[in-house]
Amino acid sequence: QVQLVESGGGLVQAGGSLRLSCVASGRTFSSYAMGWFRQAPGKEREFVAAISWSGGSTYYADSVKGRFTISRDNAKNTVYLQMNSLKPEDTAVYYCAAASTFPPVRVGEYHHWGQGTQVTVSS
Repeated sequence: QVQLVESGGGLVQAGGSLRLSCVASGRTFSSYAMGWFRQAPGKEREFVAAISWSGGSTYYADSVKGRFTISRDNAKNTVYLQMNSLKPEDTAVYYCAAASTFPPVRVGEYHHWGQGTQVTVSS
């Protein structure tokens, strides 16, 4: 079992940056591909980015490509999401999740989820 805890959300002005972190419990972190999703009020949870087990491969949603960067540190059991040039439409609860396949872009491909962290971008 893997437990995931996100942090780093907050309120930021448009054009600003935030870095989200997700720490995983357990000793099997490196055996999972990791991803970030987000969910805005009244909308479905949507894929943002994913990273392979070693971190050598990444995959992004078109809406964040060039602005967001996913990375991981297996020694620290942590996955990150660096978000630059934030827009009001990036406002959502952001979730990290663990999957066994890559690239995992669908909610159903993930086995473990964090509780989420709120990101609010003001205009």
